[in-house]
Amino acid sequence: MSAPGALRQTGEVTRQVRRRSPVTWVQRGGLSSVLFALPLLIVFGIFSWWPILRSIVMSFQKTNLVGDPTWVGWKNFEFVLTDPDLPTAILNTLYFALLALIFGYPIPLVAAVLMSSVRKRKGVFSVLAYLPVVVPPVVAVLLWKFFYDGSQDGVFNTLLGYVGLGPYSWLSDTTLVMPSLVLEATWAAAGGTVIIYLAALLSVPDELYDAAEVDGAGIWRKVWHVSMPQLRGVLLITFILQIIGTVQVFLEPYLFTGGGPANATITILLMIYDYAFGRSLGGNYGAATALSVMLATFLAILSLVYFKLTSGWSKS
Repeated sequence: MSAPGALRQTGEVTRQVRRRSPVTWVQRGGLSSVLFALPLLIVFGIFSWWPILRSIVMSFQKTNLVGDPTWVGWKNFEFVLTDPDLPTAILNTLYFALLALIFGYPIPLVAAVLMSSVRKRKGVFSVLAYLPVVVPPVVAVLLWKFFYDGSQDGVFNTLLGYVGLGPYSWLSDTTLVMPSLVLEATWAAAGGTVIIYLAALLSVPDELYDAAEVDGAGIWRKVWHVSMPQLRGVLLITFILQIIGTVQVFLEPYLFTGGGPANATITILLMIYDYAFGRSLGGNYGAATALSVMLATFLAILSLVYFKLTSGWSKS
């Protein structure tokens, strides 16, 4: 190797050593960045990771959170897996998630596309779309429970009576009860997703729409060939978030029906609550945490597989 080449290689090695040295790391702000993030890491560890680790330990124990816990190994998992209500809860949860995806996933997208095409008063429509999210969830459920009154004088039954339909026992019919819960959940949560889609649509360059219009594209061709490709990454994220959120449904079954009628709305999270607080005064916290760990593991694996399969879609 020539002398100039050796000198250049030596200089490059020296620069790499300097970049990796602790003194250089501190001088470049590495220590200050760590100190700045340390409070957040401590708070996150105490209130997020520690409960997760504690739940994993509790899933192998028998405890009422008062006395000393007893190590029982896999018995809590065996108890949960042999519970006759578990298959029903799993099917009901999957049914709720499926209905929520069929109705709750496309509706915010369609609403966002229509609102983005409005020329005037776009802010008013955004406020109206987001308004259900502002309503406290318990208040929203109680309000819809009033609407779902199964008598002939109920709000929905009265409206349907004008066209010769009904009355329907919305929350007492095993066939209608789950779609009724999904309808309220979609109304309550769609506003936040609409705002996300609207923000993503605002980032689409107007030149793309102008070029499509010059080519003679109508509004639906603009949506399909311009808007949708630009929203691909956002759609993939909201899809998995919707799956995770709907699989963890609890509020609607708990407040609307308590799992009834005839276990038609019992879900996995409702079973977890029932294990911990509903079946006995002491509570079977070991079984509750065991089922929680099983659900969390399933969702984690599902998310990893989903992101692995779709990693190239958002970039293509």
